[in-house]
Amino acid sequence: MFEPPRRRSAATTIKGTGAADETPLPGKLVDDLQINLIGRNNIGREIYHQLLQAIQEGRLESGTRLPPTRELARRLKVARTTVAVAYDRLVGEGLLESRIGAGTFVKRGVVSATTDARNLDSPLVPKEAWVGFPTSYVRKLFAGRFEFDFRTGIPDDAAFPYARWRRLMARQMRASNALSGYGDPAGHPGLRAAIARHISLSRGMQIDPEEVTVTNGAQQALDLIAKVLIEKGDRVVVEDPGYPPAWLLFRTVGARVEPIPVDDEGLVVRALPPDTRLVYVTPSHQFPIGVTMSLERRSSLLEWARQTNAAIVEDDYDGEFRFGNRPLESLRALDPNGQVIYVGSFSKATLPSLRIGFVISPNSLTSAIRAAKHLSDWYTMWAVQGALADFIEEGWFARHLRKMRREYEERHNAILAGLDKHFQSLLKVTNSAVGLHVCATATELSPSDLHRVVTSAKEVGVDELAQYSAGQPVPGLLFGYGAIPTERIDEGLRRLRKSFV
Repeated sequence: MFEPPRRRSAATTIKGTGAADETPLPGKLVDDLQINLIGRNNIGREIYHQLLQAIQEGRLESGTRLPPTRELARRLKVARTTVAVAYDRLVGEGLLESRIGAGTFVKRGVVSATTDARNLDSPLVPKEAWVGFPTSYVRKLFAGRFEFDFRTGIPDDAAFPYARWRRLMARQMRASNALSGYGDPAGHPGLRAAIARHISLSRGMQIDPEEVTVTNGAQQALDLIAKVLIEKGDRVVVEDPGYPPAWLLFRTVGARVEPIPVDDEGLVVRALPPDTRLVYVTPSHQFPIGVTMSLERRSSLLEWARQTNAAIVEDDYDGEFRFGNRPLESLRALDPNGQVIYVGSFSKATLPSLRIGFVISPNSLTSAIRAAKHLSDWYTMWAVQGALADFIEEGWFARHLRKMRREYEERHNAILAGLDKHFQSLLKVTNSAVGLHVCATATELSPSDLHRVVTSAKEVGVDELAQYSAGQPVPGLLFGYGAIPTERIDEGLRRLRKSFV
């Protein structure tokens, strides 16, 4: 069969040369810049225009090193002089500069265009649930360090045993199956077994590893549960005040989210609507108030779920860190009917960046949850799962928990002492002996005083309680102590007290 001669490639991708990969050169190397010559007549002009457009749009950034003319010509299957003419023209226009012995670079100080097709309005719009999606909570978590860091939900990453973790990760990376092929959506079998043993011992309930699915943090666990259980229009009950990322997630799948108040014993069960499909609770350390759900209230919630055939999602938020009091049995341990779905995470107990969570589900839901996991992101990073399994099984996790419980209890007591010392008549501390933050209400402050205090508090990472309320906001503040050393707590509270005057 006759095959016409190939005049040039249809398109090429500019990348750094092999020599450049071996010997570092000044400037950032071009990577994956598309030059398309399909059906183009004036090849030199096309190369010039496409490079010019890439510079103007910012795809070729200031200081970027372009490939040598010979290399680019070879990839495009054109004459070297054709590429050289395009380069020379851009040099003459002040967009490129040639450095003897180094190569050709996008000139420093070149500013990309600010108005182009990328900024034009598009007919594509997101679903209603995603319009105006709030991001302030996420921005707080990613904020830089504070002089006095009272942010909630932030553990002490400096206390983590990094040297041990690096050795465990290195062991996993050396294993032939850690980097090859795909992993099981259910999770690393060693990690699922380790989680089952840990939860069985620490929470007093029998867990089969086959009930455990490993996720990317607790948030993905909630996402998987919502996908397999919630239909559009279903009523989902959440605590008020409560955890906004959970509310927002349930709304994105079309749920009618119903906030129900929390009192000193936890969620007010008598206020639950009878047509509720799912109840989301944080019974170990209610977020953000901090109360622990009483045994009587737990029993009432389980009985209500039995009568209404509703699902309960038990998020064991901060359950690893309890100071003094004997832990109450989990909802799942008390559940005789298989209606509780247990969600946990290692973010606070180890490092948030590991992104390891898990869901323990009834057998009737497990295969659906794993199918949802597979369709969502297939599986969680295998080597990290393996390292965490070893971290737990070899006793390092238990050792780390014991150490951090002592440290956090000391900080917890320092927070309570500092609030009593500096804010005795202004803030009322909620009784709590669990977790990494303390909640204090400010019912005696006027709205103007509270606004001034909240503004000052945000400068040290202190959260305003009102932002976690779906209904009538409760004035108050949250003081986290996971990220602040004990010796810094009193001074930080003393400085914050000045804003109350």
